[in-house]
Amino acid sequence: MIKVKKMGLHTFMAVPAFLLFALFFIYPLTKGVQMSLTDWDGLSPSKFIGFQNFINFFSDDRAMSDIKTTILFAIFSAPLLNIIGLIYALLMNGEFKGKGFARGIIYLPAIISPLIMGYIWYFLLQPERGFLYHALDLFGKSSLLGNWMGQYSSAVMVLVIVNVWQYAGMTMVIYLAGLQSISEELYESARIDGAGTWQIFRYVTLPLLMPSIRINIVTNIIGSLSVFDIVMSLTGGGPGYSTETLSIYIMRMCYGSKTGYSTAVALILFVIILIPVTASMRLTKSKD
Repeated sequence: MIKVKKMGLHTFMAVPAFLLFALFFIYPLTKGVQMSLTDWDGLSPSKFIGFQNFINFFSDDRAMSDIKTTILFAIFSAPLLNIIGLIYALLMNGEFKGKGFARGIIYLPAIISPLIMGYIWYFLLQPERGFLYHALDLFGKSSLLGNWMGQYSSAVMVLVIVNVWQYAGMTMVIYLAGLQSISEELYESARIDGAGTWQIFRYVTLPLLMPSIRINIVTNIIGSLSVFDIVMSLTGGGPGYSTETLSIYIMRMCYGSKTGYSTAVALILFVIILIPVTASMRLTKSKD
C-alpha cells in the first residue's frame, strides 16, 4: 500500500515536467512533421503534398552539397574539440602560478557570441584587406595568407579552426570537473603498483572520465552538425554555396517562402544529428 502511494506521488510530481516536455518538444515535433508534408509558404493556406518535400530535397544538388559540408565540418570539429579540450584540462588541472588566469583566458572565447567571433576573424583574415594580411605584408610575406575564401578546402579548414578555438574552453571546463572528481588515492594506489604516467591515464583517468566524455561528445556532435553562426559570419556559405550548412539552407528556404520544405529539411537534420548522438551514447555507456 505504501509502495503504491509512493508511485502515485512520484507520478504526480512528474506531471509538470511531462507537461513542459509535451508543450515544448512533443507538440512542436508533431506540428513540424505535419507541416513538412505540405507546400505551405508561411502565408497562404497549406496544401498536403505527402513526401514530395523529402523527394525534392534528395533530388537537390545544393542540398546534397550542404549535407556533405555539414558532416565534413562535424567530422573534424567534434573530435578536435574533445582532444584539445582534454589536453587543456590535463594541463590546467595541475598546480602552477596563474592557473586561474590561464583558465579564464582559454574559456573567454566561449562567452562571446559566435556571430561576433566570426566577424572578428573575418576582419583578421580578409584577403588583401584584413589585419593579418597587412601584418604579413610588412615582412613581405602577404602571399602566405592567400585567398582562403576562394577555395572550399581552405574555407572549411578555417571554419573548423575558428570553431575549435572558440569552444575548446567549454569542453575543457567539463573535463576539468571530471578530473577533479577523481580521488587522489586512486592515483597513489596506481603508482604504488608500479603504473607509469601513460598507464595511469589509460586505466584510471580515462575510465573515470567517461561521464564527462559522454557529455562532451554529445554536445559537440550536436553543436557541430547544427553549426550556423560561424559559417554565416565568416563565409556566408560561400564561395557560391560550397560552405553552406544545412542550418543556413533551412533558414534561406524558410525566408524564400518555402516554409513546408524548410521544415522537412529541419526534420532530416534532426535525424542526421540523432543517429551519431544515439550511437555515441550507446558506445560510451557500454564502456562504463
